[in-house]
Amino acid sequence: MRRGPGTPRPRPAAAAGGRRENNGKRPAKMGKNKGKRMGKTAKTTKTVARRSGIRVADAAAAAERAAARQEAEEAARRAHHLKELSFTSGAERALEELVFGDSLHVEEDDLLRCLAGPQGHNDPERETLQKDSSDSEVENEAKGNLLTKKPAWVDEDDEAEENVDMTHRYRKDFMKSDAEKTLTKKKLKRRLEEQFQRAMGGVPAWANLENRKKSKKTASDSESDEDDDLLRRTGNFVTNSESLPRGILKMGICLPANQERFANGRLATVQFHPSAQVVMTAGHDRSVSLFQVDGIKNPKIQSIYLESFPIYKACFSVDGEYVIATGTHHRMFFVYDMMSGNIIPIQKVRGVEERFLRSFELSPDGSFMLVTGTSGYLHLLSMKTKELISTMKVNGRCTASAFTPDSSKVYSYSKEGEVFIWDVRSRKCLHKFEDEGSLEGKCIALSKNNQYVACGSASGVVNLYTTDACLKERRPKPVKAIMNLVTSATCVTFNPTTEILAVASREADEAVKLL
Repeated sequence: MRRGPGTPRPRPAAAAGGRRENNGKRPAKMGKNKGKRMGKTAKTTKTVARRSGIRVADAAAAAERAAARQEAEEAARRAHHLKELSFTSGAERALEELVFGDSLHVEEDDLLRCLAGPQGHNDPERETLQKDSSDSEVENEAKGNLLTKKPAWVDEDDEAEENVDMTHRYRKDFMKSDAEKTLTKKKLKRRLEEQFQRAMGGVPAWANLENRKKSKKTASDSESDEDDDLLRRTGNFVTNSESLPRGILKMGICLPANQERFANGRLATVQFHPSAQVVMTAGHDRSVSLFQVDGIKNPKIQSIYLESFPIYKACFSVDGEYVIATGTHHRMFFVYDMMSGNIIPIQKVRGVEERFLRSFELSPDGSFMLVTGTSGYLHLLSMKTKELISTMKVNGRCTASAFTPDSSKVYSYSKEGEVFIWDVRSRKCLHKFEDEGSLEGKCIALSKNNQYVACGSASGVVNLYTTDACLKERRPKPVKAIMNLVTSATCVTFNPTTEILAVASREADEAVKLL
């Protein structure tokens, strides 16, 4: 059956199950085509593999060419950098290469060798340094020449050593033999220093200037360390006293302190040195003696004699270098320098119109000297110049006075039993209170911790007050009234730890009470 041009080709009818019927030729043709396609696929795979190997080889070659190009550029850059560094010194070049890593072959030894430079090479920078060092040496030599410059002229009288007569009664104790009738001032000074150091057991801390400077430098550091230690610890900070045991205190009698030289008259003052084991005695025999207290022999260190000057009171200065002594019927007073052995008389203090200068007190900081005058006058002097600073006056007659531990106030005790509190800076009366039951005031003392005030009267009664009550009330009540003495209490004092109050009377022998 012929088809027309537009008639579609008829399809064969489908068999049962939806499949087409074939005559056996179609499957054979299809198998042949499938084999051809598989062959083509194998050929294509081989071609792709061959092309991939070529591409890998090309990539490796390109990487090698890039690495070679990069190395060439790095070598060129390094050569250019080294060319620029050729104008600098070898030390700078090596240092830059070591720091910035421009050279892989520069080691630390090479750097040190470059910094040292060759021995024979004249580096301009090195010459400049040598020139500077030579200039400093020239300056040092010039300074040395200035320090060791000889004087323009020499006086023969200055070079001559002055001899001191050792037969004088003040210097007899320093003679080692009868042949030493004269000594030079240097030898005498050395002998005085040796005797003083032997008595002190060495050079005391206050006499060593280097230790004093070091102590000032380390004062703030030690205070901060103490504060840090205090803050690091916990617990009870209030402990029992380490100096005095509880209960009954056992006491024993030792050898007399002045065993090697007893006084020919009445003793007016006995005082311990502030920092050494030395005791001083002074009295009406016109002498001041120093003894070393060891409890075995108590050897005498030195004695000075003040002609026609019976001593009313003597006292060590706060630093322990001087002794101040007043007389019984004199306007003047003496200052004894223990370091140099000089006795300095203070003839008269300008502005102090007193017939006698007897009782005085020294401030704890060593700046002031308070002289008790007649008619209630208190004269405040400077310890440095021994000149009058100001004058204060109480009602009636002043019998005793005392400084506070910080030297800011003065307590003055009148004969009428009134206590006046003065400000040292302004010299004004801050407060006044009455001592309970006092008929006549005799002595007054303040504790070292500024907590208590003790007032002794002519009746033998000693009243103990707190400083807070004394500063606020006009008639404070005493914390304790001590009535152990039957004679007038002429001396009261606290121990350094404010644990013992000593009361004594001059009107009876061995009239001392410890509380």
